[in-house]
Amino acid sequence: MKRIFLRVSMLMLIVSSAGAQTDPSDWHRYTVKGEQFSVALPTLPAMDYRKVRLGLRGERLEISMGSYGNGVVYTVFVFENLRPRQSLDSFSDEISRSLKTLDRKTERKLSVDGVDGKAFSLADGVVQFFAKGDRLFQFMAFGAPADDRRVEEFFSSVSLRRNKDAVEVSDGPGEPYEPSAEAGASTSVADQHAFVGKEVNRKVRIAMKPEPSYTESARQHMVTGTVVIKCVFSSNGSVNNIRVVSGLPDGLTEKAIAAAKKIKFLPAMKDGKHVSMWIQLEYNFNLY
Repeated sequence: MKRIFLRVSMLMLIVSSAGAQTDPSDWHRYTVKGEQFSVALPTLPAMDYRKVRLGLRGERLEISMGSYGNGVVYTVFVFENLRPRQSLDSFSDEISRSLKTLDRKTERKLSVDGVDGKAFSLADGVVQFFAKGDRLFQFMAFGAPADDRRVEEFFSSVSLRRNKDAVEVSDGPGEPYEPSAEAGASTSVADQHAFVGKEVNRKVRIAMKPEPSYTESARQHMVTGTVVIKCVFSSNGSVNNIRVVSGLPDGLTEKAIAAAKKIKFLPAMKDGKHVSMWIQLEYNFNLY
């Protein structure tokens, strides 16, 4: 079986929201072609679409979408629910164990478009789970409390039906959040200084981190090793200024860069403001 392992060399800490709120009235509704869900987001989301092998059960489709807007990051994960079907309880329990700030005492039941679901509060956000036919859904927003207008708008917009008017998202990095002048942020990320970890008050927190895929050429040539890149996790929620420290042939360096550009996160903070931060990423490619 061939698998790819990814290790990100960083600390991931909780980040609180700051600054003016992104106006939800300016958001657009997004979906993925062929999928029965849609949701409103502040920017065109990054999207990763892949097939993941699950041993003898075969391959499972996994879709991840992420969008950032002024201190809040929003993610949507869709998993193909292979037979025998995983229950909502089993799915929510499995994911909940990996969310360290989830408060199980806050569990509540809900229903969207006739589909039963569960919601939990996080230390700085909310996560919801749904099971519908051959799909499992996870919607999460963090960086602001549950009663924040943006968080409420995100979850109130969740639909588990096909929506022909929603914008179909393609696999890619999406678009960065453009801070307004009223928010007191620079309109040019390129003009902003990027700090190192020891210079910030709170470091970046990762919300969505897709793995890179192998190229057919790399498989044929049995290429293995590690791609190391240094990049800026910008205050607008995008990854840029990517520099290759150590690469691999047959397109694997390019695959690592493409995966890095899809990462969604809460930016670092310094003196109460979101700032850009240098981070080193390591992508390990192994065949076995």
